[in-house]
Amino acid sequence: MTAAGAAVSEFGNALSLLVLLFWATPISSLLVAAILVAELLPLVLGAPLAGALVDRLPNRRLLIIALLCQGAAITAIAPLMGRPVFVVALVFLSGCGRAVAQPAISALVPHIAGEEESTRGYAWLGTARSAGNIAGATGGMVLAGIFGHPAAMLIDGGTFLGYAALLAFVRSERGPSGGHETRPSALAGIRHVRRDPVLFAAIIGLAFFVGATVVINVADPAFVRFVLHGDEFVLGALQTCWMVGIIVGNRLAARLRTVAQVACSLAVSGVTTGIAVLIPATLPYVVTAGTGWLIGGVCNGVINVTMNALVRLRTPEEIRGRAFAAVGSMVTGANLLGTAAAGVLLLVMGPQTVFALGGAGALLSGAACLVFVVRALRRQAANGGIDRYQDTVSRSP
Repeated sequence: MTAAGAAVSEFGNALSLLVLLFWATPISSLLVAAILVAELLPLVLGAPLAGALVDRLPNRRLLIIALLCQGAAITAIAPLMGRPVFVVALVFLSGCGRAVAQPAISALVPHIAGEEESTRGYAWLGTARSAGNIAGATGGMVLAGIFGHPAAMLIDGGTFLGYAALLAFVRSERGPSGGHETRPSALAGIRHVRRDPVLFAAIIGLAFFVGATVVINVADPAFVRFVLHGDEFVLGALQTCWMVGIIVGNRLAARLRTVAQVACSLAVSGVTTGIAVLIPATLPYVVTAGTGWLIGGVCNGVINVTMNALVRLRTPEEIRGRAFAAVGSMVTGANLLGTAAAGVLLLVMGPQTVFALGGAGALLSGAACLVFVVRALRRQAANGGIDRYQDTVSRSP
């Protein structure tokens, strides 16, 4: 039920995001960046509060409330698409719901799939999301072309309602751990990530190469329009290549078991992502762009699963909500900075150059991440550290 709901929701997300980006591109590249920033900013600013809520309230019920709030905000965009300021504000409100929903579902997965099958559970969740994205990027754009952009926003709002309805049939729940007075503060997740050398090295590296790669999110519409001379259907096809790659990456990452395998795979994926972005930057043709998008998607799928798996493997159960929120905040903060930078870069240089800068930055950041992760793992091994769960990690019954 959880995976099916995620697929339905991601269908709407892919549809509405493509519509908003194509709607905003002729107006200004700054508006494109503003929409992406509004979506991401709540995940950065609200991480401590969101993580505390996830660790102190029943996760399934909290997730349902967050989804309903997102659906209401997205639905309200439909009649206001002629007013960019209101659109950006409503995207921000939807992001507030997402800031709670992301750590909630990440913390809930081990209770649904079981601790030992959690990595596989994250892979299935990622696969469902990718399938929804593919449907949104292909069939969804056809719906938008037939019924119009406001109708696409209404469809997306309905998908959140559908996801919330499916969650009502899920029996598993993650509730608060321990007494209220003994629970760590809202910043416990951030402190935990900072004190774990393997987790810190991997997540900081991830933040750097995500920040470099994300510039292509803003440059995508302009790259398709002005370099590849395509339309929204070409962009949808390229996004489909990326999502197909994510499905492949999810399945590959599901086989990983140890901390060393997970952390090193995450870092190597950063290097490969950089190479994938450089392919269309150096060979700007639809076929080569599709190849780059496909490879990038595989890396994206591996990164999504390994990031969640690494946090779970290195974090005590009672603070996982805050740890997932902290990691999400760090990565999204880098995403936010890269998005804002891309909006400015596109004012002074072409989208093809922006792609080249993003690919080179991701390649170098991924290589540095791999070096520091390997060093942290060797240091842990020299100190007699364990390879899987820390001693303080409690298993779910």
